[in-house]
Amino acid sequence: MVKRVTPPEAAALITEGWNYLDVRSIPEFEGGHPVGAANVPLLHQTNGRMSPNGDFEKVVAANFPRDAKIVVGCKAGGRSLQAAALLEAAGYTSVVDMRGGFHGEHDGMGRVTCAGWLESKLPVETTAPADKTYATLSQKT
Repeated sequence: MVKRVTPPEAAALITEGWNYLDVRSIPEFEGGHPVGAANVPLLHQTNGRMSPNGDFEKVVAANFPRDAKIVVGCKAGGRSLQAAALLEAAGYTSVVDMRGGFHGEHDGMGRVTCAGWLESKLPVETTAPADKTYATLSQKT
């Protein structure tokens, strides 16, 4: 079972040396992400539609050893929970899912049930070092 943490708890883990793996699509990542995040999309956005990234596990494996400490995040928490479960099944031993994602978790009425990274006023950047972009990370496979 995947351990889940809030954005402030995730930020504390990052200050302790954990990696932040953003599994949102490339355009979502480029629109803003936690400082220092690496981007490996679980789904690709093509012509406004989302489709599975068949190379997700392969790209993660090429960039993070199985014992790497990884916080997985997405937009609202759904994709990241799925990605974290995939990584645990692949043998990763220190993976946590960040509830609320970047934009927050909402109930059926649109009310915030878990504030996201952005709403928690945690550090955000819109550019990423080249070694953290999917274009670069995917070249290591």
